[in-house]
Amino acid sequence: MELEKLQRDLKVSYNIQLDSIEDRVKDIVDHVANEWSIDLHRLTSHEIKILSETILDIETKTLHDEVETLLAQKEQIERKLERKSQTLQLAKYQIFDAMESQLSSDDEEALAKLHQVKLQTIDLFDLLSEIVESAIITALEKDKDSDMQESIHEVIKEITYEAIKEGSLNTIRIRKILSTILHATIEIAEASPVKAHDILYPTLKGMRSGLIHSITRFKQRLVFIPMEAKHILIEDYDTIIEDLNQTDSLFSQVVQVQADESSQLVKETLLTIKKDMHYDLDELLRISKETADVMKDRFSTFAKEAVKKADSAFKSPTAIEAKRMGIQVLGIAKTALGSALTSAKDVMEKKKES
Repeated sequence: MELEKLQRDLKVSYNIQLDSIEDRVKDIVDHVANEWSIDLHRLTSHEIKILSETILDIETKTLHDEVETLLAQKEQIERKLERKSQTLQLAKYQIFDAMESQLSSDDEEALAKLHQVKLQTIDLFDLLSEIVESAIITALEKDKDSDMQESIHEVIKEITYEAIKEGSLNTIRIRKILSTILHATIEIAEASPVKAHDILYPTLKGMRSGLIHSITRFKQRLVFIPMEAKHILIEDYDTIIEDLNQTDSLFSQVVQVQADESSQLVKETLLTIKKDMHYDLDELLRISKETADVMKDRFSTFAKEAVKKADSAFKSPTAIEAKRMGIQVLGIAKTALGSALTSAKDVMEKKKES
């Protein structure tokens, strides 16, 4: 049988005007049997495929065209969304830059608060990918591999530090930052497999260094944090303590997850580097545990200071007077309650007598 002729005949002979799919399929099968003297049960796999695909193409043409139209519209909307998102991000930057220009460069506390809000408001993770990609491509343009690796290490360290330092140290936030940085690097490494190790090794080293730098900065700030700012510790105290005690596991998990989603070459490279970084991760955990200990000490100090303030408050003239009035009110309440109970008892006894 000439399959091309069969296919052309199927397209011409298919009666789309019949009421149901069942009727239309039965009609075309009967046509094949009569016109071509073919028993449906004896068709080859390829002939069955031709018959099925032809019917599918005819029956689903309208739906297929609608899907294609919707996909084209979706892609057009996505392009518009991307352009609008970029415009929105630019507007946010301009607003924060204008606000920052109104603050004194010496007012570090106000600037830090503004930067923290900025990081929470602006889409940091889209920005991170672009920064990492640009930085690594620039480093790759250097002539010597040693210079390239040093450049990647330093720039990834700085990017990691800047992304983490002003926000919370909770696991979800840090994991997302590290994953974003590593994912952007992996995309470049997979496009340059010959240099994969030279790109990924300084990247992991830089991420670790940036994370340690961020945690060390947090530890140093804990020592000088005033009583008035104790809410910074109290709000996420338990979560931050727990997270600080497992930063090495967090780092390893980020590398493992990204490795599992990468090509075999990049996966093997990442896991080999991670294994070689064992002692580096020990240092990360040591710094994290030291920071957790400092945080516990400061929290304990705040608690003691709060108790002292509360004790002083109870001894103040105002507190003594309030206490005296409270005792009087309690005495009046007890007397009133006693009178009420006595009256109720008298009423009940009179009812019994009657």
